[in-house]
Amino acid sequence: MKLSNPPLVKAIWLFVSILFIAFMFVPLVKMLALSFNVGDGLGLENYTSIVNTDSFKQVMLNSFSVATISALSATLLAFILAYTVHWTNLPKGFKQFIKLAALFPMLLPTVTYGFAIIYTFGKQGLLTQIIGFQLFEEIYGFYGMWLGYTIYTLPIAFLLLNNTFQYLDKKFVIVSELMGDSHLRQFDMTVLRPLIGTFAAAMIQCFFLAFTDFGIPASIGGQYNVIATELYTQILGASPSFEKGAVIALFMLIPSVLSIAILWYVARFNIRYDSVEHIDFPSSKIKDRVLAVLSSVILASLLLVFAVIFIIPWIKSWPYQMEFSTEIVSQVLESANLMRVYKNSLLVAVLTAVFGTLITYFSALLYERSNLFKLGKFSIESSALVTNTVPGMVVGIAYLMVFSGSAVANTIFIIVISNIIHYFSTPYLMSKNALSKMNLGWETTAGLLGDSWFTSLRRIVIPNSFFTLIEVASFYFISAMVTISAVIFISGAKTMVLTTKIVELQHFARFDEIFILSLMILMTNICALILFAIIRHIHSKRFYGIKKISAETTVTATAA
Repeated sequence: MKLSNPPLVKAIWLFVSILFIAFMFVPLVKMLALSFNVGDGLGLENYTSIVNTDSFKQVMLNSFSVATISALSATLLAFILAYTVHWTNLPKGFKQFIKLAALFPMLLPTVTYGFAIIYTFGKQGLLTQIIGFQLFEEIYGFYGMWLGYTIYTLPIAFLLLNNTFQYLDKKFVIVSELMGDSHLRQFDMTVLRPLIGTFAAAMIQCFFLAFTDFGIPASIGGQYNVIATELYTQILGASPSFEKGAVIALFMLIPSVLSIAILWYVARFNIRYDSVEHIDFPSSKIKDRVLAVLSSVILASLLLVFAVIFIIPWIKSWPYQMEFSTEIVSQVLESANLMRVYKNSLLVAVLTAVFGTLITYFSALLYERSNLFKLGKFSIESSALVTNTVPGMVVGIAYLMVFSGSAVANTIFIIVISNIIHYFSTPYLMSKNALSKMNLGWETTAGLLGDSWFTSLRRIVIPNSFFTLIEVASFYFISAMVTISAVIFISGAKTMVLTTKIVELQHFARFDEIFILSLMILMTNICALILFAIIRHIHSKRFYGIKKISAETTVTATAA
Protein backbone atom coordinates (compact mmCIF):
# COMPACT_ATOMS: atom_id res chain seq x y z
CA MET A 1 0.00 0.00 0.00
CA LYS A 2 1.33 3.46 -0.88
CA LEU A 3 1.13 6.61 1.24
CA SER A 4 -2.45 7.80 0.99
CA ASN A 5 -3.79 11.14 2.22
CA PRO A 6 -5.60 12.66 -0.77
CA PRO A 7 -6.07 16.26 0.52
CA LEU A 8 -2.45 16.66 1.60
CA VAL A 9 -1.02 14.81 -1.41
CA LYS A 10 -3.00 17.00 -3.79
CA ALA A 11 -1.99 20.14 -1.87
CA ILE A 12 1.72 19.27 -2.23
CA TRP A 13 1.26 18.47 -5.92
CA LEU A 14 -0.55 21.77 -6.45
CA PHE A 15 2.30 23.67 -4.78
CA VAL A 16 4.96 21.92 -6.91
CA SER A 17 2.90 22.45 -10.08
CA ILE A 18 2.44 26.18 -9.42
CA LEU A 19 6.17 26.48 -8.70
CA PHE A 20 7.13 24.96 -12.05
CA ILE A 21 4.45 26.78 -14.02
CA ALA A 22 5.46 30.15 -12.58
CA PHE A 23 9.22 29.71 -12.58
CA MET A 24 9.88 27.36 -15.51
CA PHE A 25 7.16 27.09 -18.13
CA VAL A 26 5.88 30.68 -18.08
CA PRO A 27 9.42 32.15 -18.45
CA LEU A 28 10.22 29.72 -21.30
CA VAL A 29 6.96 30.50 -23.11
CA LYS A 30 7.59 34.22 -22.60
CA MET A 31 11.06 33.85 -24.09
CA LEU A 32 9.67 31.90 -27.05
CA ALA A 33 7.04 34.57 -27.69
CA LEU A 34 9.63 37.33 -27.39
CA SER A 35 11.75 35.72 -30.09
CA PHE A 36 8.92 36.40 -32.59
CA ASN A 37 8.58 40.07 -31.62
CA VAL A 38 9.22 42.29 -34.63
CA GLY A 39 8.36 45.94 -34.10
CA ASP A 40 4.61 46.11 -33.52
CA GLY A 41 3.87 42.63 -34.79
CA LEU A 42 5.10 39.03 -35.02
CA GLY A 43 7.47 37.47 -37.52
CA LEU A 44 10.59 35.41 -38.16
CA GLU A 45 12.89 38.34 -38.89
CA ASN A 46 14.84 37.83 -35.65
CA TYR A 47 15.58 34.24 -36.65
CA THR A 48 16.51 35.02 -40.24
CA SER A 49 18.71 37.99 -39.28
CA ILE A 50 20.74 35.78 -36.93
CA VAL A 51 20.81 32.49 -38.86
CA ASN A 52 21.85 34.12 -42.13
CA THR A 53 24.92 35.84 -40.66
CA ASP A 54 28.30 34.20 -41.18
CA SER A 55 29.36 35.15 -37.66
CA PHE A 56 26.56 33.13 -36.06
CA LYS A 57 27.28 30.13 -38.27
CA GLN A 58 30.91 30.32 -37.15
CA VAL A 59 29.82 30.60 -33.51
CA MET A 60 27.69 27.46 -33.81
CA LEU A 61 30.53 25.61 -35.57
CA ASN A 62 32.96 26.69 -32.84
CA SER A 63 30.58 25.59 -30.10
CA PHE A 64 29.89 22.17 -31.60
CA SER A 65 33.58 21.56 -32.39
CA VAL A 66 35.10 22.38 -29.01
CA ALA A 67 32.21 20.75 -27.09
CA THR A 68 32.47 17.52 -29.12
CA ILE A 69 36.24 17.17 -28.78
CA SER A 70 36.09 18.04 -25.08
CA ALA A 71 33.36 15.45 -24.48
CA LEU A 72 35.41 12.76 -26.22
CA SER A 73 38.60 13.55 -24.29
CA ALA A 74 36.81 13.83 -20.93
CA THR A 75 35.01 10.51 -21.45
CA LEU A 76 38.24 8.76 -22.47
CA LEU A 77 40.13 10.05 -19.42
CA ALA A 78 37.21 9.22 -17.14
CA PHE A 79 37.10 5.69 -18.55
CA ILE A 80 40.80 5.15 -17.77
CA LEU A 81 40.23 6.30 -14.18
CA ALA A 82 37.08 4.21 -13.69
CA TYR A 83 38.71 1.16 -15.30
CA THR A 84 41.66 1.54 -12.93
CA VAL A 85 39.36 1.69 -9.92
CA HIS A 86 37.28 -1.39 -10.82
CA TRP A 87 39.39 -3.57 -13.12
CA THR A 88 42.78 -3.70 -11.35
CA ASN A 89 44.23 -5.09 -8.14
CA LEU A 90 45.84 -1.82 -7.08
CA PRO A 91 45.72 -0.77 -3.38
CA LYS A 92 42.33 0.41 -2.11
CA GLY A 93 43.86 3.64 -0.82
CA PHE A 94 45.06 4.56 -4.31
CA LYS A 95 41.64 3.78 -5.78
CA GLN A 96 39.96 5.94 -3.14
CA PHE A 97 42.34 8.77 -4.01
CA ILE A 98 41.32 8.47 -7.68
CA LYS A 99 37.64 8.78 -6.73
CA LEU A 100 38.23 11.89 -4.63
CA ALA A 101 40.70 13.64 -6.95
CA ALA A 102 38.54 13.04 -10.04
CA LEU A 103 35.66 14.93 -8.39
CA PHE A 104 37.79 17.84 -7.13
CA PRO A 105 36.93 20.26 -10.01
CA MET A 106 33.25 20.11 -9.05
CA LEU A 107 34.05 22.15 -5.93
CA LEU A 108 35.13 25.20 -7.94
CA PRO A 109 33.23 27.50 -10.35
CA THR A 110 34.04 27.01 -14.02
CA VAL A 111 35.11 30.64 -14.49
CA THR A 112 38.06 29.87 -12.20
CA TYR A 113 39.27 27.10 -14.53
CA GLY A 114 40.21 29.57 -17.25
CA PHE A 115 42.23 31.82 -14.93
CA ALA A 116 43.97 28.77 -13.43
CA ILE A 117 44.89 27.57 -16.93
CA ILE A 118 46.30 31.01 -17.82
CA TYR A 119 48.43 31.12 -14.68
CA THR A 120 49.62 27.55 -15.26
CA PHE A 121 50.29 27.40 -19.01
CA GLY A 122 50.61 31.08 -19.94
CA LYS A 123 53.85 32.87 -20.81
CA GLN A 124 54.44 33.65 -17.14
CA GLY A 125 52.58 30.60 -15.85
CA LEU A 126 53.66 28.23 -13.10
CA LEU A 127 54.41 25.29 -15.40
CA THR A 128 56.13 27.57 -17.90
CA GLN A 129 58.38 28.83 -15.11
CA ILE A 130 59.20 25.26 -14.03
CA ILE A 131 59.97 23.67 -17.42
CA GLY A 132 61.41 26.82 -19.02
CA PHE A 133 59.13 26.99 -22.09
CA GLN A 134 55.44 27.44 -22.89
CA LEU A 135 53.71 24.11 -23.43
CA PHE A 136 50.85 25.64 -25.45
CA GLU A 137 51.80 28.33 -27.95
CA GLU A 138 48.36 29.98 -27.70
CA ILE A 139 46.41 29.30 -24.52
CA TYR A 140 43.50 31.63 -25.33
CA GLY A 141 40.80 30.32 -27.61
CA PHE A 142 40.23 26.75 -28.74
CA TYR A 143 43.05 24.97 -26.88
CA GLY A 144 42.41 26.74 -23.59
CA MET A 145 38.68 26.06 -23.82
CA TRP A 146 39.29 22.44 -24.79
CA LEU A 147 41.44 21.96 -21.71
CA GLY A 148 38.97 23.83 -19.50
CA TYR A 149 35.93 21.92 -20.76
CA THR A 150 37.75 18.61 -20.37
CA ILE A 151 38.54 19.40 -16.74
CA TYR A 152 35.00 20.65 -16.17
CA THR A 153 33.21 17.61 -17.59
CA LEU A 154 35.65 14.91 -16.45
CA PRO A 155 34.01 14.49 -13.00
CA ILE A 156 30.56 14.01 -14.56
CA ALA A 157 31.82 11.37 -17.00
CA PHE A 158 33.69 9.65 -14.17
CA LEU A 159 30.60 9.56 -11.95
CA LEU A 160 28.55 7.91 -14.69
CA LEU A 161 31.19 5.37 -15.70
CA ASN A 162 32.24 4.63 -12.13
CA ASN A 163 28.63 3.89 -11.20
CA THR A 164 28.07 1.55 -14.16
CA PHE A 165 31.34 -0.31 -13.58
CA GLN A 166 29.94 -1.43 -10.22
CA TYR A 167 27.26 -3.43 -12.04
CA LEU A 168 29.49 -5.19 -14.59
CA ASP A 169 29.75 -8.91 -13.91
CA LYS A 170 33.44 -9.79 -13.67
CA LYS A 171 32.90 -13.53 -13.97
CA PHE A 172 32.47 -13.07 -17.74
CA VAL A 173 36.17 -12.16 -17.90
CA ILE A 174 37.02 -15.60 -16.53
CA VAL A 175 34.58 -17.21 -18.98
CA SER A 176 36.14 -15.29 -21.87
CA GLU A 177 39.63 -16.47 -20.87
CA LEU A 178 38.47 -20.10 -20.63
CA MET A 179 37.02 -19.78 -24.15
CA GLY A 180 40.41 -18.67 -25.43
CA ASP A 181 39.38 -15.17 -26.52
CA SER A 182 42.13 -12.72 -27.36
CA HIS A 183 42.74 -9.82 -24.97
CA LEU A 184 41.19 -7.39 -27.44
CA ARG A 185 38.03 -9.48 -27.91
CA GLN A 186 37.81 -10.06 -24.16
CA PHE A 187 38.05 -6.31 -23.54
CA ASP A 188 35.41 -5.64 -26.18
CA MET A 189 32.91 -8.26 -24.94
CA THR A 190 33.24 -7.78 -21.17
CA VAL A 191 33.88 -4.03 -20.87
CA LEU A 192 33.19 -1.95 -23.98
CA ARG A 193 29.89 -3.43 -25.13
CA PRO A 194 28.21 -3.39 -21.69
CA LEU A 195 29.28 0.25 -21.38
CA ILE A 196 27.96 1.50 -24.73
CA GLY A 197 24.91 3.13 -23.17
CA THR A 198 26.95 4.77 -20.43
CA PHE A 199 29.57 5.95 -22.93
CA ALA A 200 26.81 7.63 -24.93
CA ALA A 201 25.25 9.16 -21.81
CA ALA A 202 28.63 10.44 -20.59
CA MET A 203 29.60 11.97 -23.93
CA ILE A 204 26.18 13.58 -24.39
CA GLN A 205 26.19 14.98 -20.86
CA CYS A 206 29.74 16.30 -21.27
CA PHE A 207 28.89 17.81 -24.64
CA PHE A 208 25.78 19.48 -23.25
CA LEU A 209 27.66 20.95 -20.28
CA ALA A 210 30.48 22.26 -22.48
CA PHE A 211 28.11 23.60 -25.15
CA THR A 212 26.13 25.66 -22.63
CA ASP A 213 28.88 26.73 -20.19
CA PHE A 214 29.66 30.42 -19.87
CA GLY A 215 32.40 30.53 -17.23
CA ILE A 216 35.25 28.98 -19.21
CA PRO A 217 34.82 30.95 -22.48
CA ALA A 218 34.32 34.13 -20.43
CA SER A 219 37.75 33.71 -18.85
CA ILE A 220 39.86 32.11 -21.58
CA GLY A 221 37.81 32.18 -24.80
CA GLY A 222 39.65 35.11 -26.34
CA GLN A 223 38.49 35.69 -29.91
CA TYR A 224 37.10 32.15 -30.21
CA ASN A 225 33.42 32.99 -29.82
CA VAL A 226 30.90 30.33 -28.78
CA ILE A 227 27.14 30.44 -28.35
CA ALA A 228 27.32 31.13 -24.58
CA THR A 229 29.39 34.30 -25.05
CA GLU A 230 27.22 35.32 -28.02
CA LEU A 231 24.12 35.06 -25.81
CA TYR A 232 25.79 37.11 -23.07
CA THR A 233 26.75 39.78 -25.61
CA GLN A 234 23.23 40.01 -27.02
CA ILE A 235 21.66 40.47 -23.58
CA LEU A 236 24.28 42.43 -21.61
CA GLY A 237 26.48 43.82 -24.41
CA ALA A 238 26.88 47.34 -25.75
CA SER A 239 23.64 47.17 -27.78
CA PRO A 240 21.43 44.60 -26.01
CA SER A 241 18.47 42.98 -27.75
CA PHE A 242 16.16 40.71 -25.77
CA GLU A 243 14.48 39.48 -28.94
CA LYS A 244 17.72 38.27 -30.57
CA GLY A 245 18.93 36.99 -27.20
CA ALA A 246 15.77 34.88 -26.97
CA VAL A 247 16.49 33.42 -30.42
CA ILE A 248 20.05 32.45 -29.44
CA ALA A 249 18.81 31.01 -26.14
CA LEU A 250 16.42 28.77 -28.07
CA PHE A 251 19.28 27.60 -30.29
CA MET A 252 21.03 26.46 -27.10
CA LEU A 253 18.21 23.94 -26.65
CA ILE A 254 19.14 22.07 -29.86
CA PRO A 255 21.55 19.66 -28.11
CA SER A 256 18.78 18.86 -25.60
CA VAL A 257 16.49 17.50 -28.30
CA LEU A 258 19.31 15.60 -29.98
CA SER A 259 20.52 14.13 -26.69
CA ILE A 260 17.09 12.71 -25.84
CA ALA A 261 16.85 11.03 -29.26
CA ILE A 262 20.37 9.57 -29.05
CA LEU A 263 19.90 8.28 -25.50
CA TRP A 264 16.64 6.63 -26.51
CA TYR A 265 18.42 4.91 -29.41
CA VAL A 266 21.45 3.64 -27.43
CA ALA A 267 19.22 2.32 -24.63
CA ARG A 268 18.70 -0.81 -26.76
CA PHE A 269 22.38 -1.67 -26.30
CA ASN A 270 22.15 -1.82 -22.50
CA ILE A 271 23.05 -5.21 -21.06
CA ARG A 272 21.37 -6.46 -17.89
CA TYR A 273 22.70 -9.27 -15.72
CA ASP A 274 20.57 -11.62 -13.65
CA SER A 275 23.14 -11.23 -10.88
CA VAL A 276 26.48 -9.50 -10.44
CA GLU A 277 29.44 -11.28 -8.90
CA HIS A 278 32.33 -9.24 -7.55
CA ILE A 279 35.44 -11.36 -7.86
CA ASP A 280 39.14 -10.61 -7.73
CA PHE A 281 41.00 -10.79 -11.05
CA PRO A 282 44.16 -12.83 -11.45
CA SER A 283 47.09 -10.54 -10.77
CA SER A 284 48.45 -8.73 -13.84
CA LYS A 285 51.30 -6.54 -12.67
CA ILE A 286 52.04 -5.05 -16.10
CA LYS A 287 48.43 -3.93 -16.67
CA ASP A 288 48.13 -2.62 -13.11
CA ARG A 289 51.35 -0.64 -13.34
CA VAL A 290 50.49 0.87 -16.73
CA LEU A 291 47.05 1.95 -15.49
CA ALA A 292 48.52 3.24 -12.24
CA VAL A 293 50.95 5.42 -14.20
CA LEU A 294 48.24 6.65 -16.60
CA SER A 295 45.85 7.48 -13.76
CA SER A 296 48.61 9.22 -11.80
CA VAL A 297 49.54 11.35 -14.82
CA ILE A 298 45.90 12.30 -15.43
CA LEU A 299 45.29 13.27 -11.81
CA ALA A 300 48.63 15.03 -11.44
CA SER A 301 47.88 17.10 -14.56
CA LEU A 302 44.40 17.83 -13.25
CA LEU A 303 45.58 18.95 -9.82
CA LEU A 304 48.55 20.87 -11.26
CA VAL A 305 46.16 23.21 -13.06
CA PHE A 306 44.57 24.17 -9.75
CA ALA A 307 47.84 24.43 -7.81
CA VAL A 308 48.16 28.11 -8.74
CA ILE A 309 44.99 28.88 -6.80
CA PHE A 310 46.81 27.93 -3.61
CA ILE A 311 50.09 29.64 -4.56
CA ILE A 312 49.38 32.95 -6.34
CA PRO A 313 47.50 34.68 -3.48
CA TRP A 314 50.56 34.30 -1.21
CA ILE A 315 53.05 35.76 -3.72
CA LYS A 316 53.74 39.51 -3.47
CA SER A 317 53.58 40.14 -7.22
CA TRP A 318 53.56 37.19 -9.62
CA PRO A 319 55.90 36.64 -11.45
CA TYR A 320 58.01 39.74 -10.72
CA GLN A 321 58.32 39.69 -6.91
CA MET A 322 58.37 36.04 -5.96
CA GLU A 323 58.25 36.66 -2.24
CA PHE A 324 55.86 35.20 0.32
CA SER A 325 53.35 37.82 1.43
CA THR A 326 50.00 37.89 3.24
CA GLU A 327 49.27 41.45 2.13
CA ILE A 328 46.85 40.63 -0.71
CA VAL A 329 44.97 38.01 1.29
CA SER A 330 44.62 40.37 4.26
CA GLN A 331 43.34 43.21 2.09
CA VAL A 332 40.73 41.00 0.44
CA LEU A 333 39.52 39.40 3.67
CA GLU A 334 39.23 42.80 5.39
CA SER A 335 36.96 44.10 2.64
CA ALA A 336 33.47 44.70 4.00
CA ASN A 337 32.01 44.33 0.51
CA LEU A 338 33.56 40.88 0.09
CA MET A 339 32.13 39.65 3.39
CA ARG A 340 28.68 40.80 2.26
CA VAL A 341 29.07 38.94 -1.01
CA TYR A 342 30.28 35.83 0.81
CA LYS A 343 27.30 35.96 3.19
CA ASN A 344 25.02 36.18 0.15
CA SER A 345 26.65 33.07 -1.37
CA LEU A 346 26.39 31.16 1.89
CA LEU A 347 22.77 32.19 2.40
CA VAL A 348 21.84 31.24 -1.15
CA ALA A 349 23.59 27.85 -0.81
CA VAL A 350 21.94 27.04 2.52
CA LEU A 351 18.46 28.09 1.39
CA THR A 352 18.89 26.20 -1.89
CA ALA A 353 19.98 23.07 -0.01
CA VAL A 354 17.12 23.23 2.50
CA PHE A 355 14.20 24.14 0.24
CA GLY A 356 15.58 22.32 -2.78
CA THR A 357 15.83 19.11 -0.79
CA LEU A 358 12.28 19.47 0.55
CA ILE A 359 10.78 20.21 -2.87
CA THR A 360 12.59 17.43 -4.74
CA TYR A 361 12.03 14.90 -1.96
CA PHE A 362 8.29 15.53 -1.71
CA SER A 363 8.02 15.53 -5.51
CA ALA A 364 9.66 12.11 -5.61
CA LEU A 365 7.46 11.01 -2.70
CA LEU A 366 4.34 11.92 -4.67
CA TYR A 367 5.52 9.92 -7.66
CA GLU A 368 6.76 6.79 -5.91
CA ARG A 369 4.76 6.47 -2.69
CA SER A 370 1.37 8.09 -3.17
CA ASN A 371 -1.90 7.41 -4.94
CA LEU A 372 -1.68 10.64 -6.92
CA PHE A 373 -3.59 10.53 -10.21
CA LYS A 374 -1.58 9.58 -13.32
CA LEU A 375 -1.69 13.03 -14.91
CA GLY A 376 -0.22 14.50 -11.72
CA LYS A 377 2.65 12.01 -11.72
CA PHE A 378 3.25 12.64 -15.42
CA SER A 379 3.50 16.39 -14.76
CA ILE A 380 6.20 15.80 -12.14
CA GLU A 381 8.21 13.52 -14.42
CA SER A 382 7.92 15.86 -17.40
CA SER A 383 9.01 18.82 -15.27
CA ALA A 384 12.11 16.90 -14.20
CA LEU A 385 12.88 16.10 -17.85
CA VAL A 386 12.54 19.75 -18.87
CA THR A 387 14.85 21.01 -16.12
CA ASN A 388 17.44 18.44 -17.18
CA THR A 389 17.54 19.79 -20.73
CA VAL A 390 17.32 23.56 -20.21
CA PRO A 391 20.75 25.24 -19.83
CA GLY A 392 21.36 27.53 -16.87
CA MET A 393 21.93 30.52 -19.14
CA VAL A 394 18.52 30.00 -20.72
CA VAL A 395 16.93 29.90 -17.26
CA GLY A 396 18.70 33.13 -16.34
CA ILE A 397 17.67 34.89 -19.56
CA ALA A 398 14.06 33.74 -19.18
CA TYR A 399 13.95 35.05 -15.60
CA LEU A 400 15.50 38.35 -16.66
CA MET A 401 12.82 38.80 -19.32
CA VAL A 402 9.88 37.87 -17.08
CA PHE A 403 10.77 39.17 -13.63
CA SER A 404 12.73 42.32 -14.49
CA GLY A 405 11.12 45.23 -12.66
CA SER A 406 8.99 42.98 -10.44
CA ALA A 407 9.15 42.67 -6.65
CA VAL A 408 11.34 39.53 -6.85
CA ALA A 409 13.90 41.00 -9.27
CA ASN A 410 17.46 41.16 -7.91
CA THR A 411 16.52 39.28 -4.73
CA ILE A 412 17.94 36.27 -2.92
CA PHE A 413 14.55 34.61 -3.45
CA ILE A 414 14.79 34.53 -7.25
CA ILE A 415 18.38 33.25 -7.13
CA VAL A 416 17.37 30.39 -4.81
CA ILE A 417 14.37 29.52 -7.00
CA SER A 418 16.52 29.50 -10.15
CA ASN A 419 19.01 27.13 -8.48
CA ILE A 420 16.26 24.78 -7.32
CA ILE A 421 14.62 24.68 -10.76
CA HIS A 422 17.87 24.49 -12.72
CA TYR A 423 19.31 21.58 -10.69
CA PHE A 424 16.00 19.84 -9.94
CA SER A 425 16.43 16.77 -12.16
CA THR A 426 19.44 15.06 -10.55
CA PRO A 427 18.26 15.36 -6.88
CA TYR A 428 14.78 14.29 -7.95
CA LEU A 429 16.11 11.13 -9.59
CA MET A 430 18.27 10.41 -6.53
CA SER A 431 15.25 10.70 -4.22
CA LYS A 432 12.98 8.77 -6.57
CA ASN A 433 15.41 5.86 -6.87
CA ALA A 434 15.84 5.66 -3.09
CA LEU A 435 12.09 5.73 -2.39
CA SER A 436 11.35 3.13 -5.08
CA LYS A 437 13.60 0.60 -3.33
CA MET A 438 11.75 0.84 -0.01
CA ASN A 439 9.13 -1.75 0.99
CA LEU A 440 5.61 -0.42 0.35
CA GLY A 441 4.31 -2.67 3.13
CA TRP A 442 5.82 -0.41 5.77
CA GLU A 443 3.10 2.19 5.35
CA THR A 444 0.41 -0.50 5.51
CA THR A 445 1.72 -1.68 8.84
CA ALA A 446 2.00 1.87 10.13
CA GLY A 447 -1.58 2.61 9.01
CA LEU A 448 -2.89 -0.47 10.85
CA LEU A 449 -1.16 0.79 13.99
CA GLY A 450 -2.97 4.11 13.63
CA ASP A 451 -0.06 6.24 12.41
CA SER A 452 -0.88 9.32 10.35
CA TRP A 453 0.84 10.16 7.06
CA PHE A 454 3.31 12.51 8.71
CA THR A 455 4.01 10.02 11.48
CA SER A 456 4.78 7.35 8.88
CA LEU A 457 7.12 9.79 7.15
CA ARG A 458 8.89 10.74 10.36
CA ARG A 459 9.24 7.24 11.79
CA ILE A 460 9.72 5.09 8.69
CA VAL A 461 10.26 6.75 5.32
CA ILE A 462 12.60 9.62 6.20
CA PRO A 463 14.95 7.59 8.47
CA ASN A 464 15.33 4.94 5.76
CA SER A 465 16.07 7.55 3.07
CA PHE A 466 18.09 9.93 5.25
CA PHE A 467 21.36 9.22 3.43
CA THR A 468 19.75 10.22 0.14
CA LEU A 469 18.45 13.43 1.73
CA ILE A 470 21.99 14.27 2.82
CA GLU A 471 23.32 13.57 -0.68
CA VAL A 472 20.62 15.76 -2.22
CA ALA A 473 21.34 18.61 0.21
CA SER A 474 25.07 18.27 -0.49
CA PHE A 475 24.48 18.39 -4.25
CA TYR A 476 22.29 21.48 -4.00
CA PHE A 477 24.69 23.30 -1.66
CA ILE A 478 27.78 22.75 -3.83
CA SER A 479 25.90 23.54 -7.05
CA ALA A 480 24.60 26.79 -5.57
CA MET A 481 28.11 27.81 -4.47
CA VAL A 482 29.74 27.26 -7.87
CA THR A 483 26.95 28.14 -10.33
CA ILE A 484 27.30 31.18 -12.56
CA SER A 485 25.36 30.67 -15.81
CA ALA A 486 21.90 31.65 -14.53
CA VAL A 487 22.92 33.80 -11.55
CA ILE A 488 24.91 36.28 -13.65
CA PHE A 489 21.69 37.54 -15.25
CA ILE A 490 19.46 37.77 -12.16
CA SER A 491 21.72 38.96 -9.32
CA GLY A 492 21.95 42.66 -8.48
CA ALA A 493 24.42 44.86 -6.64
CA LYS A 494 22.98 43.91 -3.25
CA THR A 495 22.52 40.21 -4.06
CA MET A 496 25.86 39.61 -5.76
CA VAL A 497 27.41 36.22 -4.97
CA LEU A 498 31.03 35.07 -5.15
CA THR A 499 30.83 33.69 -8.69
CA THR A 500 29.36 36.92 -10.11
CA LYS A 501 31.96 38.88 -8.13
CA ILE A 502 34.66 36.82 -9.86
CA VAL A 503 33.28 37.81 -13.27
CA GLU A 504 33.30 41.45 -12.19
CA LEU A 505 36.92 41.23 -10.99
CA GLN A 506 37.89 39.72 -14.35
CA HIS A 507 37.15 43.02 -16.10
CA PHE A 508 39.71 44.72 -13.84
CA ALA A 509 42.28 41.88 -14.24
CA ARG A 510 42.40 41.39 -10.45
CA PHE A 511 43.35 37.74 -10.64
CA ASP A 512 44.86 37.56 -7.15
CA GLU A 513 41.47 38.41 -5.68
CA ILE A 514 39.78 35.97 -8.06
CA PHE A 515 41.89 33.11 -6.70
CA ILE A 516 41.17 34.13 -3.11
CA LEU A 517 37.43 34.11 -3.82
CA SER A 518 37.84 30.72 -5.50
CA LEU A 519 39.62 29.42 -2.40
CA MET A 520 36.75 30.69 -0.27
CA ILE A 521 34.30 28.74 -2.43
CA LEU A 522 36.50 25.64 -2.34
CA MET A 523 37.02 25.70 1.43
CA THR A 524 33.31 26.36 2.03
CA ASN A 525 32.38 23.35 -0.09
CA ILE A 526 34.94 21.15 1.65
CA CYS A 527 33.65 22.25 5.08
CA ALA A 528 30.09 21.55 3.92
CA LEU A 529 31.05 18.06 2.75
CA ILE A 530 32.71 17.36 6.10
CA LEU A 531 29.61 18.60 7.94
CA PHE A 532 27.34 16.44 5.80
CA ALA A 533 29.64 13.45 6.44
CA ILE A 534 29.44 14.04 10.21
CA ILE A 535 25.64 14.24 10.08
CA ARG A 536 25.56 11.07 8.01
CA HIS A 537 27.83 9.28 10.51
CA ILE A 538 25.79 10.39 13.54
CA HIS A 539 22.56 9.28 11.89
CA SER A 540 24.12 5.97 10.87
CA LYS A 541 25.18 5.15 14.44
CA ARG A 542 21.84 6.20 15.87
CA PHE A 543 19.62 4.64 13.21
CA TYR A 544 21.37 1.30 12.92
CA GLY A 545 21.83 1.19 16.68
CA ILE A 546 18.06 1.53 17.12
CA LYS A 547 17.46 -1.15 14.49
CA LYS A 548 19.87 -3.48 16.29
CA ILE A 549 18.15 -2.91 19.65
CA SER A 550 14.75 -3.50 18.06
CA ALA A 551 15.97 -6.74 16.50
CA GLU A 552 17.39 -7.97 19.82
CA THR A 553 14.12 -7.10 21.59
CA THR A 554 12.15 -9.04 18.99
CA VAL A 555 14.38 -12.10 19.36
CA THR A 556 14.07 -11.96 23.15
CA ALA A 557 10.30 -11.63 23.00
CA THR A 558 10.05 -14.52 20.54
CA ALA A 559 12.23 -16.74 22.72
CA ALA A 560 10.13 -15.91 25.78
